[in-house]
Amino acid sequence: MQKELSVAFVWHFHQPNYQTQPNGIRLMPWARLHAIKDYLDMVLILDKFPNIKLNFSIGAELIDAIEDYSKEGHDIHSKLAVTPVEELTDDDKLYILNYFFDANYETLISKNPRYNELYIKRYSNAEIGIENFSLEEYSDIMMLFNLVWFDPSWKEVYPELKKFEKKGRNYTLKDRQDLINLNRKIIKQIIPTFKKYQDDKRIEIITSPYNHPIAPILINPNDLKTPALKYAMPDCKIALMIDIKEQIKLAIEKIEKTFGRKPKGFWPSEHCISQKTLDVVANLGFEWAISDESVLSNSLKKEFIRDFRGCYEDPYDVCSLYLYKTKREKEINLVFRDSIIPNLINFEYAHHNSTLCANDLFDRIKTVYDKLKNSPDKKHLFTIAMDGENNWDSYEQDGAIFLERIYSLINNDKAIKTVLISDYIEKNKKTEKLLKKVTSGSWVNQEFQLWIAEPTKNLAWKYLVQTRNDLKEAENSGRLSKEQIKNAKDEIYIAEGSDWFWWYGEPNNSGQDHIFDFMFREHLKNVYNIIEKPIPSYLEMPLISFMGKPLKNPKRNITPLINGMVKDNDEWLSAGCIDIPDGPVIQENKLIDRIYFGTDKDNLYMRFDINKYLMSRKESFKEYFSIYVYIKTYNSEESLASPTRTTNKKDSLLPVLLDGYNHEVKFALTSNRKYPLQYSRAVKDGLWELHWGHHIKYEHKEIFEVCIPFEDLNIERNENFDFFVITGCSGVTEEIYPKDIPLSLTRP
Repeated sequence: MQKELSVAFVWHFHQPNYQTQPNGIRLMPWARLHAIKDYLDMVLILDKFPNIKLNFSIGAELIDAIEDYSKEGHDIHSKLAVTPVEELTDDDKLYILNYFFDANYETLISKNPRYNELYIKRYSNAEIGIENFSLEEYSDIMMLFNLVWFDPSWKEVYPELKKFEKKGRNYTLKDRQDLINLNRKIIKQIIPTFKKYQDDKRIEIITSPYNHPIAPILINPNDLKTPALKYAMPDCKIALMIDIKEQIKLAIEKIEKTFGRKPKGFWPSEHCISQKTLDVVANLGFEWAISDESVLSNSLKKEFIRDFRGCYEDPYDVCSLYLYKTKREKEINLVFRDSIIPNLINFEYAHHNSTLCANDLFDRIKTVYDKLKNSPDKKHLFTIAMDGENNWDSYEQDGAIFLERIYSLINNDKAIKTVLISDYIEKNKKTEKLLKKVTSGSWVNQEFQLWIAEPTKNLAWKYLVQTRNDLKEAENSGRLSKEQIKNAKDEIYIAEGSDWFWWYGEPNNSGQDHIFDFMFREHLKNVYNIIEKPIPSYLEMPLISFMGKPLKNPKRNITPLINGMVKDNDEWLSAGCIDIPDGPVIQENKLIDRIYFGTDKDNLYMRFDINKYLMSRKESFKEYFSIYVYIKTYNSEESLASPTRTTNKKDSLLPVLLDGYNHEVKFALTSNRKYPLQYSRAVKDGLWELHWGHHIKYEHKEIFEVCIPFEDLNIERNENFDFFVITGCSGVTEEIYPKDIPLSLTRP
């Protein structure tokens, strides 16, 4: 019996809602930039390969963004780009310097000489400010940021892109306006193009819940079996289950209205799935759903063995089609993706020759085919499902070389074909395997801890649940209009999205976590405004601290000379750096502008750049200022830990203050004097003992520099340690860096 292997590519497109008000400006540009870089070319490539068929998961919220940008919608980046440079405020200029270099350096910035020149100028000098750039340079930065994000294929379609690229510098307002208008011209083509290819049966469009929430968490977090899950959502389970049903219904309606067909397939957000999720999904009319192989492995209680290359020893189970019957006797088919290949495409292939990597992927597919020759079945489905937008930034030609090569190899191979998943299911209903139980899980370690069960994430859930309860109470009171209820629920649905919880807490860091935090809280605050109730004070405070987040981590070992002087040949260039942003009143808001940190094999080094404005005002430096460094080690000899002992001027204790530490180093200084340092070690009963026999060096002149030997800290080679910094006046805590979690380093 000749075996057949069908390959289902499923590319997932999703962006969260970057607005804080309906019809408002978007705070981040990613939906627009991926729209001109990734979406259209991912489907237009099919014109070159008549035998290739693809599946696309498109989020309903992303469709809203595409429709908005097709008209007059703006994000902050695009709005600034069409603003005359003469009208830019200082805040605008600072924003441009901070956020208009958000592009892959190797593939996008370095390839453009002028953009690279401006990038080097921006980041080569830590002291550089808005006054160091001319209006022409601000114009060029805005133009080039938007220009490099265009997919390279558009240069052949729109010759003006080549003209803009050739011009190189001195871009005008009209140039920038024309470029943003070209954005809209391309974005307007996305929905009609996808609909055409769907109607031509070249692609299938599926979807996920409207704002991409994690369905199993909303349905019942206590069912998740996630290790260390200590947080539940009291008194809100019914409301949240209603919400997830409504989000799925709204997504179905959006896809049908946009593309003329109801979606048959369901993409669970982040492949998070449970039996109760499938009960809801099947009852709403979906015919099939997709998840990760790890969910299948747990459900079958069977480990999938792989060889040294990561190829299955036996791919039969993963390449089978499954049928699950819900408690309501509804049936839904399930397919499970390979988990190794998405990691290769996302993280590995981008760093190698694209053609060779496509050959490697094809070889892996052929290996699956060869290993199925002894299968009892004739037909098999191998599913490659993953993010279809973010991974291409690091590839040659934005992934075109890789994709064209892999599609070409499959297109010309007689034994392998690509399929639309609904077509495959319809033709192979009799071959499905009954899956009696589906174990809850996600694509990340089969659990849910990237979205819940971490302190900051749990706090975000607590805020969301409280807001949902307050909305429910207001709704039950009968005082709200239907419009108010709908608008308030829309804000709740947005806040239920997975992205906020993905970036909150550990371990992920977007580099712009404070913006995500702001947007999340704004949507909750919007609910209270709509239902005409006072906004809780806790929603005014960030859940995370972006003050004190490392601007960069150490690149390599450093051994600076401790003399308190800034050198031309900066010995701190490879150090980690915390850039302390200005507060409402810069003169009195902070003691330190920047903190640098790094190590060599023997010492921990720190440098503190004192606020020059504060230093210049002698009256502000009459009292001594304190810098405390608390260090926590993890070896058995340092089992004793004591709490911090500064007076906290705020009502609430920040997370880092609640932990115990092994070492305390206190420095006191005024504008022209340094005092003897105090080095203490933790002893029993949470107390500290002063130690004099140490070798810590420090100097304060232009800057304040410190060298702390690892020998004094009892830190051995390759051992980890945490530390954070407190600054204050006369023993009263002013600021803490970082506020949420300590910095972590390893002794070389």
